[in-house]
Amino acid sequence: MAISDWPEGERPRERLLRHGAAALSDAELLAIYLRVGVRGKSAVDLARDLLARFDGQLGQLAEAPLERLAQVSGIGTAKAAQLKASFELARRALAQVMLERDNLASPSAVRQWLKLKLATRPHEVFMVLWLDAQNRLLAAEELFRGSLTATSVYPREVVKSALQHNAAAVILAHNHPSGAQDASAADRHLTERLKEALALVDVRLIDHFIVSGNGMISFAEQGWI
Repeated sequence: MAISDWPEGERPRERLLRHGAAALSDAELLAIYLRVGVRGKSAVDLARDLLARFDGQLGQLAEAPLERLAQVSGIGTAKAAQLKASFELARRALAQVMLERDNLASPSAVRQWLKLKLATRPHEVFMVLWLDAQNRLLAAEELFRGSLTATSVYPREVVKSALQHNAAAVILAHNHPSGAQDASAADRHLTERLKEALALVDVRLIDHFIVSGNGMISFAEQGWI
């Protein structure tokens, strides 16, 4: 039965208008986005099938590759692209909210923010979080992109940015799109070079995080800083 044939009080869109988005289930919210189902299935049925493919976990659905979404019967490339765009908008909105100074005041909040920003990036990104003397966030920057090596991340550029922000401390972070959770010898060598360069201008290196879709490594926790 098509959703248009349901009693008006049970239709997802009408329920959202009457009670708000929070009152709807994950499947109902997805159904509003999908708009229409396929032969023999309503949009809600299709949404349930989509969630079931990812064990009912919205997090898995949000991080799934576009190609895998498109393989779900009734989704296809166009709807998969729309879903990826909507999840990315939500991720960016949440990251902006979390970037407020008070919201990055704890190590766990920093970890969550970095995971939002870096875990699903398709290419390598090198980020810095500049902090004041009380470890409050001054700015977050993406300084380098591409293949990150000791020769492609320039200490002088990092130091220049530190001086521009009048930073007292910094947290470094970069991602591994491959999913690898380990730190390579090059990662450790680069970290040491940056620590030495920043020390010359009295900027403390607090930590360096490596982020992947499979987890996160803290250099400070490993005793490498």
